[in-house]
Amino acid sequence: MSDRLPAALTRRRARLLLLAAVLCLPPFYLDAFWLRIGLFSMAAAIGAVGLALLSGTAGQLSLGHAFFLAVGAYGYAWLAGEPGPGLPPALAALLAVLLAGAAGGLFSPVAARVKGIYLGIATLALVFLGHHVLLTADSVTGGFNGRSVPPLSLGGFTFAESEPELTVLGVPFGSEERLWFLGLALFAFTWFSARGLLRGRPGRALAALRDSETAAAVMGVDVARHRSAAFVVSSMYAGLAGVLLALAFRRVVPDYFSLALSVDYLAMIVIGGLGSVAGATAGAVFVTALPLLMTRYADQLPLVAAPGSTEGTVGPTEVARYLYGAAIVLVLLYAPDGLHGLARRARDRLRRRRSPAPAPPTTAPTPPEPAAAARSKEHTP
Repeated sequence: MSDRLPAALTRRRARLLLLAAVLCLPPFYLDAFWLRIGLFSMAAAIGAVGLALLSGTAGQLSLGHAFFLAVGAYGYAWLAGEPGPGLPPALAALLAVLLAGAAGGLFSPVAARVKGIYLGIATLALVFLGHHVLLTADSVTGGFNGRSVPPLSLGGFTFAESEPELTVLGVPFGSEERLWFLGLALFAFTWFSARGLLRGRPGRALAALRDSETAAAVMGVDVARHRSAAFVVSSMYAGLAGVLLALAFRRVVPDYFSLALSVDYLAMIVIGGLGSVAGATAGAVFVTALPLLMTRYADQLPLVAAPGSTEGTVGPTEVARYLYGAAIVLVLLYAPDGLHGLARRARDRLRRRRSPAPAPPTTAPTPPEPAAAARSKEHTP
């Protein structure tokens, strides 16, 4: 048993290294469209992991995730831009994430005392309040037209097209190629930090809160403090996702951070599997990539109107929403643990097929008793 554990860890590390190497290849082979899908998916996965910690692990319903995404995106655009403080972009990104966490901290007293559908309605108010502020605070947000996003710079390296041009292995690296590796680094940080939190004492305490607050309180869990902490951590993940989205879009507008975005994030964690980092990632990729793919290939799909045309019945974005709405219904009916649960069961079934069947126990046959001994037993009183 002691030899199997290091071997399993070595195989797991080898798989992680192989996956990291594969994820570094797309900028060398794919065009800008596919890289943008990957960027948007990574940003969505970061925010979905935060919501999975809050709703899937801690059991708190939130419909205000779009508000904290907007805080991160607009916080970075204002702190690093003009008009604004004009801070170094790296510092502005860090402060934007902390600003989103502070916004979650201000709301955390409500999250500590309200739960269930009541908390969902309370967070819903944040979306409408935030949208109103984004439209009216022109000096900070730019109003209806939004504002441009300054590129991020780290140590003199700019994650945007700049002079002199950067060429790696004969491939010119523009903004999408550069941001791809930034998104990978941020997503890797999110993945490992969230998994570490779930496997530690905070994760066990949040899971106990989700199952039964009374039982958790009896075991010594500070219910109010852990619920507030879950909301703050989730808000910081959303702020980080907002920063990456702002860098990918290069311009932020208020209409993007609407109630529909919050519903999209709920769809991500339900389709992927509540309380699972891998499930939240899979759901984020599905919900984010589907409308973009439908838009690109709308002219080849039946009953779908291409962008800018009147042919077809519905637009690609609406069709994508219908499809992942149907996916939510199917998941709730047939796979409550989402895509992550389906993948886990398929992996377990494959392992059982590969593992050899245990050999039946072999026992030495009992030799027959001699006839004389048998007759003596029969006459023994």
